[in-house]
Amino acid sequence: MSYAQVKKRLDAGEVIILDGATGTELQRRGAKMSPEAWCGPASLDNADLLTEVHLDYIRAGSDVITTNTYASGRMMLTPAGFGDRIEEINKVAIDAALRARDLAPDGRAVAVGGCLSHMVPHIAGTDLVDPERTPGPAEMSEAFHELAGLLKKGGVDHIMLEMMYEPTRTPLAVEAALSTGLPVWFGMSSRFDDNGKVVSFNLASDIPLQPIIDCIPDRGVDVVNIMHTQSNVVSDTIDLVRKKFSGPIGAYPDSGYFEMPNWNFSEVIEPARLKTFYSEWLDKGVQLLGGCCGLTVGHIEAANAARNERR
Repeated sequence: MSYAQVKKRLDAGEVIILDGATGTELQRRGAKMSPEAWCGPASLDNADLLTEVHLDYIRAGSDVITTNTYASGRMMLTPAGFGDRIEEINKVAIDAALRARDLAPDGRAVAVGGCLSHMVPHIAGTDLVDPERTPGPAEMSEAFHELAGLLKKGGVDHIMLEMMYEPTRTPLAVEAALSTGLPVWFGMSSRFDDNGKVVSFNLASDIPLQPIIDCIPDRGVDVVNIMHTQSNVVSDTIDLVRKKFSGPIGAYPDSGYFEMPNWNFSEVIEPARLKTFYSEWLDKGVQLLGGCCGLTVGHIEAANAARNERR
């Protein structure tokens, strides 16, 4: 599926099915995560497994698959000792997705989104950013531009900004994505604070969500996704985003929790339960459904089923 086909379907009001997690799914299937760079380097030794993950999502109904490049930027790979293999790691990840697209059953048309996050090193055993190893803005911007360029060079159909939640890093990532000239999707993450108010996902402090919403540019972003967000937080976040953005909105939640470098799959939401949320989001006009960390092929099958019930 060329991006033009995706855009045409969205403009027509159709619902697009995204994929589920890639990094956590690699871990779930036995791939070792890097202590410093999480799932980024895993592509090197697991290219065939990664292609199979992508293919399984396609078989489950995914119209769009996402490259395993969330943690493949210089800010993650260099501290982990992979600074001289950044282009190689990203090429392997991109090629795995493109290969799955080409192997799609029955010649199905599938688009490939290139993932670009603003992930920086984390404190071991936690889901907290390590402030002592967080680069300055200039270094961040250079890293984002580098990864965006590699995604475009590799042949992705569009850039998927994922887990935008930090107001300093987010504009730098947005600028890098837009500089490629490729279509851009803006993926943001939120949570409830102790008072039940929707705030940015940032776990170190309660940051209002509005500064992140304000980072959505007036031009250049085709889709806004609420992603890597617990299912019970998504609907309220959709309402807040809709006040700023009139285009297609997507939802792909997470389930479980992160303890660097592994995902904990305890208490992951059942597909049948998630299907009820998918239906709720469709009622709110959401046009893209998928899954993030901790979610699997079964959850994407549930998303596809929820869509099919509306046809």
